[in-house]
Amino acid sequence: MSQRDGFEFEDLQGLLRFGHGRLSEACFMLLKVVDPEAAREWLLKAPVTDASSRTPLPQAAMQIAFSAEGLRVLGIDEAVIEGFSDEFIVGMTGDESRSRRLGDSGGSAPEHWRWGGDPAATPHILLLHYALPGGLQTQRASVEDDRFDAAFELIEILPTRDLGGIEHFGFADGISQPKIDWQQRQSTDLHHRDRYSNRLAVGETVLGYANEYGLYTDRPLIDPRRDERAAILADAEDLPGLKDFARNGCYLVLRQLAQDVSGFWRFLDQQSGGDAERREGLAASMVGRERDGTPLMKTGGDPIPGVAPEQQGNQFTYDADPGGHRCPLGAHIRRANPRSGDFPPGVTGFFSRLIKIFGFGQRRADEDLVASTRFHRLLRRGRPYGPPLTPEAALETDPPQAERGLHFICLVANISRQFEFVQDTWSMNSRFNGMRQESDPLLGGREPLINGENSDCFRLGQTDGPARKVCGLPRFVRVRGGGYFFMPGMRALKYIASLSAADGGAGR
Repeated sequence: MSQRDGFEFEDLQGLLRFGHGRLSEACFMLLKVVDPEAAREWLLKAPVTDASSRTPLPQAAMQIAFSAEGLRVLGIDEAVIEGFSDEFIVGMTGDESRSRRLGDSGGSAPEHWRWGGDPAATPHILLLHYALPGGLQTQRASVEDDRFDAAFELIEILPTRDLGGIEHFGFADGISQPKIDWQQRQSTDLHHRDRYSNRLAVGETVLGYANEYGLYTDRPLIDPRRDERAAILADAEDLPGLKDFARNGCYLVLRQLAQDVSGFWRFLDQQSGGDAERREGLAASMVGRERDGTPLMKTGGDPIPGVAPEQQGNQFTYDADPGGHRCPLGAHIRRANPRSGDFPPGVTGFFSRLIKIFGFGQRRADEDLVASTRFHRLLRRGRPYGPPLTPEAALETDPPQAERGLHFICLVANISRQFEFVQDTWSMNSRFNGMRQESDPLLGGREPLINGENSDCFRLGQTDGPARKVCGLPRFVRVRGGGYFFMPGMRALKYIASLSAADGGAGR
């Protein structure tokens, strides 16, 4: 481990720790391996950025991730690949049931995607470039040499656009991010914490470490007696006799989400009768924050010690708003992060804990123990793309037409329990928080449910009467591509590069 930082950041790709926010120019390249030997030779010298602290700060960065098929093509043995999760191996579009659960239906069905929709044509490699303004082309030129051209075929370049921390609908973005407990000081005992905490165990984002359950996520392990090259890898913490291929790596989920900015603001304007104040209020209710990022759940009080000024307004829960009167129960940020603890509010004593653990006592929709937020957090690293369109311009008679949206990226250690759970159980679920006939007001697909009910409504809680329902929401976000990737640690990258065609694959 790094003595300076207390964690082996030198074996971690930098995106896991930093996000590269100051490197505001970026593009993501989707590649197919056409010459595995040339690809491994290129990888051996590729300037992949690790997570070590540097002075001066770097002017550019590059990260790399692989699909399951990409690992196969590069020579990783099938026995090793089988150690990964089923979701990663099968892929985002591997079965119709998964597409349905993720909301990838109708206009967002994989057959309409620009890339990644056909499992047989999934990109092998995702290459992520970051640079200071004006430096992106230089960064790309420094790695795209003759060997690169011989090794890869370019499937797609996903450009990005720096919007100054604002997403295309006009709201401040990237505010709520979990803090990784790199020093592993916080307890992971089950049900030890009553209240929501924004700090997560390392194993929730990085493979090879204990997660919030105090367990190690299943991952590929290699017997060094069968593969001498595995000596370069770290020992598995939970099984020291084996080498941990996935240690300091993580899964990377990428989805290209096209946003209908004009459609969003025109719908709100119509529902508000053209009243600007009501329009802004309805928009904030759907998101859960005002456009400047101020949460509808006002925090107030004195500044919290140790919390950065820009994060002071992010220190809140929904415990004081069980009916959704301040922040609607189905608001986007409430679905994405319910900020729930291991137990419902008021459950603090030993006996009340036992009552809830064994399922006794009053039951409400927000009392499900498995919904504890700490088991389902995501580390987001996405970037917007396309030219900005202000809400005012979006309401003009003939607004500028262009493709714009978000290249959504999240880093997780468990695709099913984290990304897919949030997408299916919280975002797309028409019964989230005990509601009916509605999904995420921003991301929802609006497809009719199996029982024939619509899912195109949004409910606003009222303190002086029954909830107000807004129905007929169109689809504001459509999926244009997606895939599951594995972003290895630096030692695993060297292991991959060390393989050769003569070996017949790794791990044999």
